[in-house]
Amino acid sequence: MNLSCFGVFKSNSRKEKTVDSSTLSEGNFHLSNRVGAGGFGIVYRGVLGDGTEVAVKSLSAESKQGNHEFLTEIGMIANVRHSNLVQLIGCCIEGSNHMLVYEYMENNSVASALLGPNKKRIILDWPKRAAICMGTVRGLAFLHEEAEPHIVHRDIKASNILLDRDLHPKIGDFGLAKLFPDSVTHLSTQVAGTMGYLAPEYALLGQLTKKADIYSLGVVILEIISGRSNTMETFGEDLMLLVEWTWKLKEEDRLLNLVDPKLIEFPEEEVVRFINVALFCTQAAAHQRPSVSQVVEMLSKEMNLNVESLTQPTVYKGHGSQSLGLQEVSQAQKGKQSIRPFVTSTNLGSSLSFSMMQPR
Repeated sequence: MNLSCFGVFKSNSRKEKTVDSSTLSEGNFHLSNRVGAGGFGIVYRGVLGDGTEVAVKSLSAESKQGNHEFLTEIGMIANVRHSNLVQLIGCCIEGSNHMLVYEYMENNSVASALLGPNKKRIILDWPKRAAICMGTVRGLAFLHEEAEPHIVHRDIKASNILLDRDLHPKIGDFGLAKLFPDSVTHLSTQVAGTMGYLAPEYALLGQLTKKADIYSLGVVILEIISGRSNTMETFGEDLMLLVEWTWKLKEEDRLLNLVDPKLIEFPEEEVVRFINVALFCTQAAAHQRPSVSQVVEMLSKEMNLNVESLTQPTVYKGHGSQSLGLQEVSQAQKGKQSIRPFVTSTNLGSSLSFSMMQPR
């Protein structure tokens, strides 16, 4: 593949950094170097001339924008930096070829390490799983509330939570969805492995808000705790997805049955709190889900969650399935009566007021 040059971005030191395709080792695009694939394209492991490992994403379609606008958007994404976000370090455009160069993540993704084939799985104890949950939430909090302009990810899922050498989580593919036409998004193509993450109001009504990301975040937390995929595994006679099964276990007062059998030792109260927070995130009505900063507080502090205010979550399973219908979604979105706060009025820290935890 003949590629002339990669884009130029300014680093924090204000010095320009250029990544040239001539510094990529031959054979980088060989099938043996393929490390993943998603809604936007195929990812390969690459090596720069100085020996630096990188991940090169070959985009599957052309941007809906012109090259100048595309480079401008990519430049903005490259300047969004946080310890829990995968760093974009360069890009390439030549004809119809569009490629992005990212920092390399040695342990692939949560989908591979925890939910993939047994030979690729990594043993994760509870402290590691809790840290992955918290890191993911903090990365999303930066996108939603600190990045300028704020970014709605649109595709939070286990395969987009990447893990570095130390199993430190970083969110990938942020900011890309708006660059491409709807014909290549995970929604319209119904790429296998993403439908279980979609908030019902987004899938059925096209209502994209930060709360759609929160729903997907809740699904990921449940997957990390259970070691099971919401998109592939089914439970019980009714073939429930993971979110539905979790609610059934809650109603039967058996929430700890959700925990991955590989977890021999874990703090039960903390695990139950994480599960309940995930259920708050997957509420049917978007306004009943917490903001991401509230999720940070709920996971990181030992507060009394008002689990009595939880309502049954919903899932979107695709067209022709028994998923929530348009009318039911609309009713859930409008049904704001008798909403209770996420936490009780007791055991609140001085930095967290009652009003801060009201649903929005």
